[in-house]
Amino acid sequence: MGKKLPVAITEEEFKGVLNKTKQKHHKIAFLLGFGSGMRISEIVNLEQRDIHLKEKKIDIREGKGSKDRIVPLPKGFKESMLKLIPLKCGVRSLQIAFKRYAKSSGLVEKKPNVHFHSLRHGFATRLIEQGTPIHHVKILLGHSNISTTNVYLVANPIDALKSYENNF
Repeated sequence: MGKKLPVAITEEEFKGVLNKTKQKHHKIAFLLGFGSGMRISEIVNLEQRDIHLKEKKIDIREGKGSKDRIVPLPKGFKESMLKLIPLKCGVRSLQIAFKRYAKSSGLVEKKPNVHFHSLRHGFATRLIEQGTPIHHVKILLGHSNISTTNVYLVANPIDALKSYENNF
């Protein structure tokens, strides 16, 4: 049995979930997952001092494997959101909230295996689709091995045909 492809959400699907999301701290958490590619544990452990509005970056301290890295500040992140950091919720409550809002937006019906980590997958997929070099995606996601990142290089036959047309 092969490894399953990650369930990523699109920008349109993300907006649909966000429109159904009632709680501000949930919106912020979802935005950090989708707009910065942060893991749920990194979002829960985020502190105000890690967010640099002027530089448009977030420091991830002690991420998975006790590694530090820098991720982009999501485009929709506003200064007023800082006062809600650290978020007053845990990993499990965020997972449950995401599933609930994904269901009410109709996303679960479309993608039954969608989960909080799908926000991070959506971030990575979007980067690849926009032409970000794979080694840059690897750095932003904090992967140790490029083979972990390569899962996002899903073969798209339409893109492959366009590439052929443009180059030959």
